[in-house]
Amino acid sequence: MFTKLLKKCAAIAIPATLLMTSAHSFAYTDVSQAEKTQIAKKFASVRPELIVSDIEKTDIDGMYLLNFSGKGSVYYVPKGDYFFTGDLLQISGKRFVNVKEKRLEGPRKAAIAAIDEKEMIIYPANGKKKTSITVFTDVDCGYCRKLHKEMAKINDLGIEVRYLAYPRAGINSPSYNKVVSAWCSDNKQDALTKLKNGQPVYTAACKDNPVAQHFILGNRLGVTGTPAIIMESGELLPGYLPADKLAEALGI
Repeated sequence: MFTKLLKKCAAIAIPATLLMTSAHSFAYTDVSQAEKTQIAKKFASVRPELIVSDIEKTDIDGMYLLNFSGKGSVYYVPKGDYFFTGDLLQISGKRFVNVKEKRLEGPRKAAIAAIDEKEMIIYPANGKKKTSITVFTDVDCGYCRKLHKEMAKINDLGIEVRYLAYPRAGINSPSYNKVVSAWCSDNKQDALTKLKNGQPVYTAACKDNPVAQHFILGNRLGVTGTPAIIMESGELLPGYLPADKLAEALGI
């Protein structure tokens, strides 16, 4: 699978603090339909299952960003037909900017803002809310469970946690069915907590539950693992952080 290719192409390890920055100048422009068709055909001629969903020019001369439906993205240089997976970094002042990740923050923030909170399982902050995080979660993920065990401490720090479902094994997997049970429960918080503690819950299914939509949205927003923590700014914090480190990353 193409996703396996993405994992094999390991990126250079850069400390997370170096990747945090404000705005930068990296720009993307539209590509003509003729160019899109030509590039899409080249990739499909080798791997027919690779469906190019979007192509944009970057401000690096001759370099494009290609997005594949459900299978990640690559940077592509037509001259020589070169492409690479992973992160593109830019020097901005005294920091390195993850260009691909930074570009997603605005659309990610807008997408999260458009979700009705009734579709989320929310653990509110205790006392005055200082900030909120939106977390794509899986009930069978060890680090998701570890984060959930710190929920009381996280809430005490003034952080509201808003869960979206992301069953990593995919739609209609056992994990998917479990998390659907939580979202369809009369007491969603209790059911989700029990599942994360490895306890059984009443298997339930309800019409129009949002789990599949959450999973699809997560893929669109760059989620590749869980927990995927999204800040109010749209910045993605991949992976588990202890409560105190999470508060530090959130600036509180």
